[in-house]
Amino acid sequence: MFQLSVIDHIRLSFGSAVTAYEAHADAAARLARWAWHARILTMGAVALAAVLSGIALHAGRGVQIAATTAATLALIACAGYIAFDPTPRIYGHRATAARLWLLCEKYRALLAEVHDELIDLAALKERRAELLRDAASVLETTSPDDRASYEIARKALRGLGGAGYSDADLDRYLPASLRKQTTAA
Repeated sequence: MFQLSVIDHIRLSFGSAVTAYEAHADAAARLARWAWHARILTMGAVALAAVLSGIALHAGRGVQIAATTAATLALIACAGYIAFDPTPRIYGHRATAARLWLLCEKYRALLAEVHDELIDLAALKERRAELLRDAASVLETTSPDDRASYEIARKALRGLGGAGYSDADLDRYLPASLRKQTTAA
């Protein structure tokens, strides 16, 4: 029969929180990089349009057509950036990652108290319930509504590699004193 202790449940919840934290931090970084590249591309298109427009005042029809094309491309780049507007999603993922980091630290602290035998079973169950409420609050209120958030949730629920969380997966995020498995040196 399958049995899951309270401590195992805490470790698995901790694994989900860590996976979600890492994924939200990666999503924020990826979106920020994309936004930076989009801004550079847009500025380049605007600069090219301005230079070609200045040259077109004294040049022939070919340069005037190039200036018009560059101005149109600059307008399309600006409109695309404004339509996509990654800033709220960047900050949403960053805020979620920050809140999940704090949650992960609370899980680590609880696991340390269990390891040091500083907490009884009733208090352990209450703290676990509190951490689960905190996790629900984070995921209900701050996560942006986008494809990346859906993938993050799917990955966090499946575990690393899609097969749940092994003790080795969870031990990567814990100090040596709290690890279940020891690594061979």
